[in-house]
Amino acid sequence: MGSLGSVRVRASAAVAAVGALTLVVGCSGGDDSVTGGGKKDGKTVITMGLYGVMGIKETGLLEKYEKENPDVDIQAEIAGDEQTYYTALQTRLAAGKGLKDIQGIEIGRAKEITETQADKFADFSKTPGTDHFLPWKESQISTEDGKVLGLGTDIGPMAVCYRKDYFEQAGLPTDREEVAKLWAGDWKKYVEVGRTFKKDFKGDDVAYMDAASGLFNAMVYGYPEQYYDEQGELIYQTNPAVKEAWNLAADAGEDGLTAKLRQFQPGWDPGLANGTFATAVCPAWMLSHISEKAGPANKGKWDVARAPKGANWGGSFLGVVEQSPVKEEAKKLVAWLTAPEQQAHIFKEIGNIPSSEQALQSADVKNARSEYFDNAPIGQIFGAAAQEIPDKQVLGRKDGTIKDTFSQGLTLIEQQGTPREEAWSTTAERIEKAVG
Repeated sequence: MGSLGSVRVRASAAVAAVGALTLVVGCSGGDDSVTGGGKKDGKTVITMGLYGVMGIKETGLLEKYEKENPDVDIQAEIAGDEQTYYTALQTRLAAGKGLKDIQGIEIGRAKEITETQADKFADFSKTPGTDHFLPWKESQISTEDGKVLGLGTDIGPMAVCYRKDYFEQAGLPTDREEVAKLWAGDWKKYVEVGRTFKKDFKGDDVAYMDAASGLFNAMVYGYPEQYYDEQGELIYQTNPAVKEAWNLAADAGEDGLTAKLRQFQPGWDPGLANGTFATAVCPAWMLSHISEKAGPANKGKWDVARAPKGANWGGSFLGVVEQSPVKEEAKKLVAWLTAPEQQAHIFKEIGNIPSSEQALQSADVKNARSEYFDNAPIGQIFGAAAQEIPDKQVLGRKDGTIKDTFSQGLTLIEQQGTPREEAWSTTAERIEKAVG
């Protein structure tokens, strides 16, 4: 049985130890070499550039690999913020130096990497032992001519995290199965529950949900197409899925159901620690962040319920720089880190759902529970949610940028009271400027 309690404290410490430095330097190699790796002092030095809590360093996998391969020295830098990390990565790719041998790639950047940087990354298509991934996961990082530019780490099946104590104070069910029934099948029901919560909550001022942008993302990522079509053309202006998500998220913002925050931006972490909201749409990878930032004082107060509909929000890959002096050794490490056993280990320790189909079927994943989230059977909840993810997901070159811009647009409604039509127009203008 997996437990996500004390291990996350170790993950927090690992990130904090490098946080201040890595936010500035991102993925710099520290010199004019292509990467920081190579053969040094009789060892193969492999450098890694990561972000957030990917679980690779935090769960002890790098130390395990070094123990099993004593001639390998792995040096990993972790940036706390992916946006800062990716900006630095783009700069280094353009310069052709200062990179890491292995670079993390977030799903929202995958299409841009495959279309504009394919020659900078090594091909995994013929790497043995890498046929265990969900088919759609590998396709996200593949080029049109069949190159596979990285191997998948996690995926982001959806759930809703909620405060049991706050639901009780509002006269709502607290059992996770009963809570899931409140909004089963429709995100509109999730918002309706929020209106009930706002009306009936007994206590200090607590918002129903953290952010309108979280709801927006959860809805949009439940459809095969979001911002681009299969031909690479922008369709967000006409895609009914985007408009539906925008309007429901705007409803929540205008009706005062949100804490007027943006996830992972200033104010959100204190909101978790101080209990200023009762629910958050949470992909699997968000559990570790919530438990870390909400802290021990709120252990057992949070729980996890099935989301109204399936979706995939987030997920990452590990790529190897083509010009790395230790390319083959780095590819071997990536294959090992993303193997079913290691993906299951990361999930058991911190809750990141595997992109490996084989790992998803393992007992470690299926039977995992979260001690922090009131012993919630997260293996069952997120495993079932993973089966609901659309088999086909169309990615676009600037998906990550567009997502961030929509989040900013919804913040205009929440924080400044901007009419939704005006906020939409501002958002569209910003997107057109950003994507060119």
